[in-house]
Amino acid sequence: MKRKTIQDIKNLKKSKLPFATLTAYDFNSAQIIDSADIPLILVGDSASMTMYGYDTTIPISMEEMLLVVRAVSRAAKQALVVADMPFLSYQTSIEDTIKNAGTLIKNGGAGAVKLEGGLQVKKHIQTLVDYGIPVLGHVGLTPQSYHQLSGYKIQGKTPEEAQKIISDARAVENAGAFGVVLECIPEILAKEITQQLTIPTIGIGSGNNCDGQIQVFHDIIGLSREKAPKHAQTYDNIYSKIQNIVTQYKSDVENSS
Repeated sequence: MKRKTIQDIKNLKKSKLPFATLTAYDFNSAQIIDSADIPLILVGDSASMTMYGYDTTIPISMEEMLLVVRAVSRAAKQALVVADMPFLSYQTSIEDTIKNAGTLIKNGGAGAVKLEGGLQVKKHIQTLVDYGIPVLGHVGLTPQSYHQLSGYKIQGKTPEEAQKIISDARAVENAGAFGVVLECIPEILAKEITQQLTIPTIGIGSGNNCDGQIQVFHDIIGLSREKAPKHAQTYDNIYSKIQNIVTQYKSDVENSS
């Protein structure tokens, strides 16, 4: 099957049906997602929590991100793989942005990168696009700003906050991004942004009016002991099933003599 291109993802804006995307952090999960014909796989910096056990996305390093990006890229044969740029891999300078994004593409095998922010990273996005590196934007709740935002909570509730998010989304589009993630903003605001932009919007916790939706792989299958976020769609509890298997294995070994 032919790998999805940036233009393929942009063309999904015209589809009458919303499209599904997912995160992945390892070879096996990426294979499963890829076999389901999911068009875009995000190697999220949420790997910080799901794979490395940190409390937020902030601690994960470029080296740690690169390991999971490589694994996912080796598994995905048809999906576009987008690699999250971790905290301080692009905020420090344009030069760092180019170097680290280039590493995720050249050494990680990703087809694009994702940056959080709007107006403040417009130049970063534009520079990467000028150098041939595709970029997915991310506005609204930006988890790397956890401390500045005083935790994870819905953004854009006031008219002033909403207008800022609209301006950020427009800045991302004008900078040349091929799409933008809208995280945890009011549904009516997400709908307005989706109607205004010519690039696809991918929502998470922002209602059903975006062009596409994204969820964390571990959340939809229930692979975490921790409670999933309110906006997560959980279809099963794989954690308890695996736990039962391991317990049964332990019992079989203990009673085998």
